[in-house]
Formats: sequence, C-alpha cells, structure tokens
Amino acid sequence: MKNIIELKNVNKWFDKFQALKDVNLEVKQQEKIVICGPSGSGKSTLIRCINRLEEHQDGQIIVDGNEISENTKDIEKIRAEVGMVFQQFNLFPHLSILDNCTLAPIWVKKMPKKQAEEVAMKNLERVQISDQAKKFPGQLSGGQQQRCALARALCMEPKIMLFDEPTSALDPEMIKEVLDSMVDLAKAGMTMIVVTHEMGFAKEVADNMIFMDEGRIVEKAKTKDFFNNPKSDRTKLFLSQIL
Repeated sequence: MKNIIELKNVNKWFDKFQALKDVNLEVKQQEKIVICGPSGSGKSTLIRCINRLEEHQDGQIIVDGNEISENTKDIEKIRAEVGMVFQQFNLFPHLSILDNCTLAPIWVKKMPKKQAEEVAMKNLERVQISDQAKKFPGQLSGGQQQRCALARALCMEPKIMLFDEPTSALDPEMIKEVLDSMVDLAKAGMTMIVVTHEMGFAKEVADNMIFMDEGRIVEKAKTKDFFNNPKSDRTKLFLSQIL
C-alpha cells in the first residue's frame, strides 16, 4: 500500500509555544492509527494540521500526493478528501439532520440535491440513524448527534477520516454506539487517524498506536506490541495510568 499521508519534520508554534516538534509520520492507505497521550501533547494540533485547520510553520505535510502549504490553492479539494469529526458535533441547529448532511456535497461538490439526499440517507443508514433524518439536532441524543456528524463527513466521500476525541463530550452509555459506527467504518477499509483515550476501541481497530508527549511522537508501534511491550518509560507510565 502506498502512503496516503506523510509528515516530514513538521513544526508548529502558537506564538512562543511550540506545539509540534519535528514530527515525522507515514500513514498507508486503509491504515488505522490511534494517537494517545496526555492533554496538551499536540495530538489534536497534529491532526488539525493534516487538513489545514491549523497551519504548520516548518516541514512538509503531503496528503494523497498534494503538499499542504500556504500556496495550496485547492485547500477545499484536500478538505473534501479528508473528513473530520470533532469533540463537539458542530451541527447547524436550524437545519434538519438530512440538510446538515447534504449542505457540503451540494455547495462544495456541486452535487444535485436529489443525489446528495440519496448519499446522505445511505450514510445515515450506515450509522443507524436514518429514521432521524427529518429531526433537528436538538431533538437527538449526544450519541445520535455525533453519529450524524460522522455521516455528514462521510457524505463528502472522503479518502481519509480524522477523529479528534469524538467520544469525550458524550455520556458513558452513548460512547459505545459512536465507537461501533467507527469500528464498522474501519472494517470497510477507511484510512483513519483517531485521537482517543478509548483503549478498548484502539485494541480492536488500530493497526498502529502512537504515543505523543510535549509535541513529539515518543513511540509508534504495532498495537499489540504497544500494549504488551511499550519501549519508552514515558509510554509505560501513561499506560499504567489509563489501563
């Protein structure tokens, strides 16, 4: 499999604070990677740089053969290929679930409305909330809203999905339904990078684990090795605290 994402010596500052320090990463097509680490370690910043929600100042980020920089003209094209699900659902409260899902395909991809609605219903069915299509976000539970956010991202037919702690804002009983949808997506062959502390999910889905601390990738390993035989003392300490 070829690399679909490459980061080469990526650095990122917020004023004087360095959020990413010489980050190198290769992600193959259909690979599933889970990133974990303490808060403030740079996990969210890293994935936000991949679809240019944050700008890196140094190094190279290449997504599906396109380098992302301030000169990138087709930033919308890259974002269309890279779906993202955030902690907060970011749904438009005044639009129905169906309209939330069809908005970007119609406006960005110039998809005819009827086709966009068919794609939306297919993806709402995929995350098992097609029966909620006519409702508004405020009428749904947190878990249902997050599954809608996932369906909305899938409506752009992305090649890559990024998840930024997608279950951290949910009540415990709603976490499983969102993770189940993500497991299904992984099994269907989607390339995924997931920032999460849900280690049961990581063990089930991830091909590789990454541990970050203070803006650096401290350890990257096959999932089994990561949990059974972590190399770095910092990783061992982190795992002992969360497992």
